[in-house]
Amino acid sequence: MRILGIDYGTKRLGLALSDEGEILASPLPVRIRTTLDDDVKFLASLIQEREIGRIVLGFPLNMDGSHGEMARAVQGFAAELERGCNVPVILFDERLTTSEAERVLVQADISRKKRKNLRDGLAAVLILQGYLDSQRQG
Repeated sequence: MRILGIDYGTKRLGLALSDEGEILASPLPVRIRTTLDDDVKFLASLIQEREIGRIVLGFPLNMDGSHGEMARAVQGFAAELERGCNVPVILFDERLTTSEAERVLVQADISRKKRKNLRDGLAAVLILQGYLDSQRQG
């Protein structure tokens, strides 16, 4: 079974897909957000096409573990995904993944303009890979 990783943003959705063995996460093209309904339909189609059995959605907790405005938005998005995509949605702690993605891209000497386009996909890969690794370890 494949797993879809999502880095939620108000303008873009970073997307990553696992291999069938659930070992490795690879980036997919970033989804530019339109409407919630269109985004869910797009993801439902992707799930059908790629035979995805589960979604791992980055859950942006505050550093102290509390839920902020973005975490509440992600919870609402997760509920819509479960309704519209008919697969389980797992919220996975994503603290620092976007900043880690940015750090990796800066170290790779990627230009600022290119970093903007790559950051969300890399964040989705980090979220999904973190989930995959945690499943193998525990």
